[in-house]
Order: sequence, then structure tokens, then C-alpha cells
Amino acid sequence: MINSPAFAGKKYAVLGLARSGAATVEALLASGAEVLAWDRQEEPRAAFQGRCEIGDPLESDLTGFAGVVVSPGVPLNTHPIKPYAEKFGVPVIGDIELFAQARGDLPPHKVVGITGTNGKSTTTALVHHILKTAGVPTSMGGNIGLPILTQDPLPDGGVYVLELSSYQIDLTFSLDCDVAVLLNITPDHLDRYDGSFEKYVASKARLMEMQSASKLALIGCEEEHTKAIFQQEQSRRGEGRSACLDKRPIVSLQPLWSGLQGPHNLENSAAAIAAVEELGCNREDWQHAMPLFNGLPHRMERGPEYAGV
Repeated sequence: MINSPAFAGKKYAVLGLARSGAATVEALLASGAEVLAWDRQEEPRAAFQGRCEIGDPLESDLTGFAGVVVSPGVPLNTHPIKPYAEKFGVPVIGDIELFAQARGDLPPHKVVGITGTNGKSTTTALVHHILKTAGVPTSMGGNIGLPILTQDPLPDGGVYVLELSSYQIDLTFSLDCDVAVLLNITPDHLDRYDGSFEKYVASKARLMEMQSASKLALIGCEEEHTKAIFQQEQSRRGEGRSACLDKRPIVSLQPLWSGLQGPHNLENSAAAIAAVEELGCNREDWQHAMPLFNGLPHRMERGPEYAGV
């Protein structure tokens, strides 16, 4: 479990006690923080009875709290928690922001953050797979279904690979990724952005905006909006620290990768290769790892042959 003395003695409210929320409570308690925990359902609340205070933040005095940690599923554009917390001057954050704040207490490491409307789970798993196959200590977490705070701290030189939805990015303010990947942006989840595609695009772009100018941004520049983000980041960083994904060098290699077929996986593969090369892996490392990647369940999978089909 990842915890940090930075949280010790501070007060946090945690709203939503499903997977990431429960992990957040555990990490904060292990760090010596005071926690006010709440979920609409009685069962998840009962799991923390006697271990922390149970109560609805919307019915609590939040004076002096360091943050209200909400699950990504809480719709910030309609839920009352954000304006309520703002009355007390308390930030509304997510577990990824807590991870970002804990980084200074972890052994030296790097972070890859991956977002996009489509392909981010496969790309996250692929980056993790290549690094692991190359012998690099690595953990993955975030939107892929593994709360990052439940992962054990990596040793010196480790790499945390994070899949980040727009909801998670909205709750994050200080995550300076060593490599940030934006695969693509198409209209999705617009109910969370008051029907505005531009607000959704701005949410995705924030992953790069949080980076220091010396860090690398990899962007799939195949849509008008992603091209604009690339140009903005290129202007901010200077030459060489932002790059459009280039699929051409691996077109002839893709047939060798049975778990990565299809044009969408060409983009995912190009992103993963560029990311791991920035982290120190070489061509031999990823060429060895790519054919061994089986893909994720319920995506494109090779089926059994029957009667020659």
C-alpha cells in the first residue's frame, strides 16, 4: 500500500467507498490521517465502522479539512459536494491526486499517464507488459481497475503506469508525469461536461498541462483537437518534448503481434513503444515483448479455428 507522512495529522473526507474510495480510506488511515468516510450504501460504510468517523460530508463542518476525496463516478457538474466544499475553502480531489502528493516520499521512480477516449486500457497494459518483460519494476493502476494506492511502493527506478479517465484528470492537480500519452479524443461522456465537447477536450489536455516542460508528451495527432493540443504543447515545451505518434515504422511488424491486431492497436502500439523508449527500453526490449502480449479480455481476441475458419 502507498501511504505518506505528508497526510499524517490531516483531516480528509472520502465520498464513495467502492474500490478506489475504500483504498483511499485505507491509505489515509495507514498514513496517520483523520478520515470522515461516507457512501450512500450501508454495507461499504459498515466496513469502516469503528476505524474512522462515518458521516456525510454534505452534513459536516469541513473547516480545517485538507481535502474531500471523491470517487471518479461522482458527477462534479451536478453533485453538490464541490460548491459545498468550496464554501470551506477545501479542494475536491481524487486518489490520483493523493498519489501525486505522496510521490516525494516514494523511492525515485517515474510515472506514465495514459488517456484518450479509446485504447487507453490496452496501451496501459502494454506499457506495463513491456517494462515488466524488460525487467523494470513496474505497477499499473487507475482507470484500469486497480486503485494505485493499493499497490506496493516500487523500488528505486520503478515505473508507475496509470490509465487516466477524464473524470480522474478532473480531480487531479499536481501529477507531473514523466511521460504523458493522449491517444485520441472523440465525443464521449458529454453528460459530465454539460454537453460540451470543448470541455471534455480541455479535461484531456490537462494531463499534458500538468507536466513540466522538460517531460515528454506523446499525442495521437489524427483529429483537429489533438493536433491543436500538440501545437500548444510544442509551443510551451520547445522542440522535442512533445511528439505526434508515428505508426509508420511498425506497420510491417504488427502482423507478428497476435494480441495487437487492427488499426486501433497500431496506434496503441506506437504509443507504448514511444513511451518505453523514453523510459530507457531499447528496440530489442519491445520487439521481444510485443509478440508475448495477449491483449485484454473482451477486446479483440483470436478465437479457435473450426473447419479451416
